[in-house]
Amino acid sequence: MHELSLACPQEQVEILSDALEALDALSVSVEDADAHTDAEQALFGEPGMPAPRSGWQRSRVVALFSGPEAAQEALDLLQAQDFFTNCQVLGQAPVAEQDWVRLTQSQFAPVAVTPEFWIVPTWHEPPPQARQVIRLDPGLAFGTGTHPTTRMCLRWTAARARTAPLGRVLDYGCGSGILAIGAAKFGATDIDAVDIDPAAVESTRANAQANAVRVRSGLPEAAAGVYDTVFANILATPLRVLAPLLCAHVAPGGHLVLAGILERQVDELREAYAPWLALGVADAEDGWVLMTAER
Repeated sequence: MHELSLACPQEQVEILSDALEALDALSVSVEDADAHTDAEQALFGEPGMPAPRSGWQRSRVVALFSGPEAAQEALDLLQAQDFFTNCQVLGQAPVAEQDWVRLTQSQFAPVAVTPEFWIVPTWHEPPPQARQVIRLDPGLAFGTGTHPTTRMCLRWTAARARTAPLGRVLDYGCGSGILAIGAAKFGATDIDAVDIDPAAVESTRANAQANAVRVRSGLPEAAAGVYDTVFANILATPLRVLAPLLCAHVAPGGHLVLAGILERQVDELREAYAPWLALGVADAEDGWVLMTAER
């Protein structure tokens, strides 16, 4: 493979990226051209939402091509375009062949939920202190255990299971199925995991099988009746919309466990759920909170 590196102003990032893709680039990435300098800029949007801008004030656009000839041909065509006027060629270089599977795997290590409860990719051995393990590999569906929202939900599960049975469990917006699998690992036997994304439904089914636990996975309409424990690790906006539906699924004496909420969103979530349940903050990590309620 061969790398073509370009610099361009923010307003031309999108058109340049589109042009590179149209010229058969294998991949196109954008980064801050001033990264690791005093001029570096943060560029973040709401979690789960697009960034507010397509690039930095000075962006570095890197495209990978199958070889140097393809990269040079693309560059020749780009330099003839009007929109390339304010862009700059930073360079070209061959990209060394790598074992991409091994490289990807090296980025995912076992994750501790508690000192004795771990999420472990299949290519790692569980650490010696692990008494409870979820085997989970990164995939298309959200939920590998690396995000604070997932870890907080699993910590709540482990703590709750020490004092009382989890009972019938619903994982609403299940993603990889990690919360449903965690509930099964701590004794729950009647578990529904639902998601609007069919890929998540399949991912949950495969991950449950890999962990030798029983979880029913399906689309949201598969959630039926009331549950002793209802998880929803999504984001604040859909959680507000889903308030009446999620509360209706909580059995008397049951618990609602919500995640995907930023600290600054606590009051609006409390208000949204107030007609049905009194939410409180049960955990916090890295600017995210876990909110729970008992009926």
